[in-house]
This record gives sequence, structure tokens and C-alpha cells, in this order.
Amino acid sequence: MNKYDVIVVGAGPAGMNAAIYANRAGLSVLMLEKGAPGGQMVNTAEVENYIGLGKLGGADLALKMFNHTQSLGVEYKYGEVIDIIDGESKIVKTTDAEYEATAIIIATGTVPRALGAINEDRFAGNGISWCAICDGPLYKEKDVLVIGGGNSAIEEAIYLAGLAKSVTILARKTLRASNSYIEKTEKYDNISIIKDTSVEEFVGEATLTGAKLINNVTKEKSEISVDGVFIFVGFIPKTDILSKFEILDSAGYIETNEFMETKIKGIYGAGDVIVKHLRQIATAINDGAIAAMQAGKYIEDQK
Repeated sequence: MNKYDVIVVGAGPAGMNAAIYANRAGLSVLMLEKGAPGGQMVNTAEVENYIGLGKLGGADLALKMFNHTQSLGVEYKYGEVIDIIDGESKIVKTTDAEYEATAIIIATGTVPRALGAINEDRFAGNGISWCAICDGPLYKEKDVLVIGGGNSAIEEAIYLAGLAKSVTILARKTLRASNSYIEKTEKYDNISIIKDTSVEEFVGEATLTGAKLINNVTKEKSEISVDGVFIFVGFIPKTDILSKFEILDSAGYIETNEFMETKIKGIYGAGDVIVKHLRQIATAINDGAIAAMQAGKYIEDQK
């Protein structure tokens, strides 16, 4: 069984930056990922708020980050992690191999909660987004649909109202957002709200052009024409492999301190998968750097 100083589980921005920092600190590093390197970045049409790079496609930025890890010699393997065993040395099991490490950094990220609508996967990253800050500028003076009734949905709709021609908020039932958030929408003439309604199907050819709706009370069907859709019905942290450890909050996110440390010595969290307020590329790479440096200190203390 191969032994490493650090195993990074996940190759999104947090995981890749953690691998770079650990590598530069002279640690032996293995980065494991079961999908394409980049995480949610791969599904982001354009990134405009990552300092120093201007406007860049999410997939292009992901490739740049991955190539950076490889130029430094970070070992990378494709593999789905199915179990982690804690101990003085920690064991990471994938579907076809086992690896040993002194420290583990979990940077598995999240996946958007699906609506279950027809063509939802087809238009992901091509008309459907889960990040107004990331993709909002693509829809200046255009019509957009915001799906969700919580504080996050309302907050993002207000942000988009400053960019888009019109913003329609679609809530499956009533709005769950606090009154203070809802009252803010009244200040914008270009925000409208539709309640008790769900999306049955997203429509379009090469790009998304609208959505077919159904009223959940009357069952009346309708269609709305929009240039873009922003879904805010929640994310699901990819932490099933950690369910046996008492390091998750009630929603399944990893609880860490400011040093990205969990309650288990030698296990760290970084990126969107941890409990935090802002989930962005910039904050993810920050988490990764901190986790790697703390892991290095932990490893040094074990010698």
C-alpha cells in the first residue's frame, strides 16, 4: 500500500490549491478525484471575478489549475473514495485501491439539488446556472428566471435585478425568505414573483429559451420565455464517506475551525463542503491553502 504525507480527496479549486501548497511544502501528496478536475467550475460558463485573469471560461480555469498541479509533479489518480479509516495512519479506500496517509484533506465540494425537470441536465452550464455572482454578467439587459423561495434565492434575485432586464422569482410554494428580504424586492420594478409553481421542462434548441411551468394548486400549465435560469433550491455536500464521523452539521457540511481542522486530528475540510458563508472560487482556494499548511504542521508534529 502506497503511503503519502497528505491525501487530498477532491480536485476542485480547494483540493487543487491544497495539493499545490502541500507539494511546495515538501510533502508527498496524492490527489484523488472521481470526476473531471475543477468541480463546479466546469459547469460555470464564464468566471469574471477571479482576480488577475479577467473573463475566462470555468472549464478553462479548471484546466489551468489542474495543469499547474501537474507541472509541479502532484500525483493524481482517478478514483471514487468509498471509505476513510481513521487511525495513527489513515486509510483511504477507493473502489479499486487503498492508500495510506498521515493527513487527509476533504475537498469534495457540493452538487446542486436537482429540480427533476426535463432537460435540466441538458442546459446545465448552457442557460442554467447556480451562481448569480459567477454568471449574472452574462445576462445584462436580458430576462432571467430565479427558482427558489429562500433567503439565498431572494438575495441572488436582488443582485441580478441590477443587471438583468427582468427577474422572475419562481417559488414551489410560498416564499420562505425572511420578510426583510422580501420587502427589498419591492424596491425593484423589474422583479416579479410567481408562487405555488414548478418547472416541468426547460425548452430551447442550441441554448435555453424558456421553461414550461405548472401551478401546483390549480394544475394550470403555462410557459415563460427567459434567456437564463438561476436555481437556488439548495446544494448537497458530498460527505457520505464521513457520515460515521461526528464532524458534520445537520445539513451534512463539514464543521471546521478557522484552520480547516475537524474534531478528528489529521482530517481537514476545505472549500464548498465545509460550513461557511460564501462559497466562491476565491474562498475555496483560501481554504485549501490553510488546510495544507495546517496538515504540514500536524505531520511535522507526528515525526
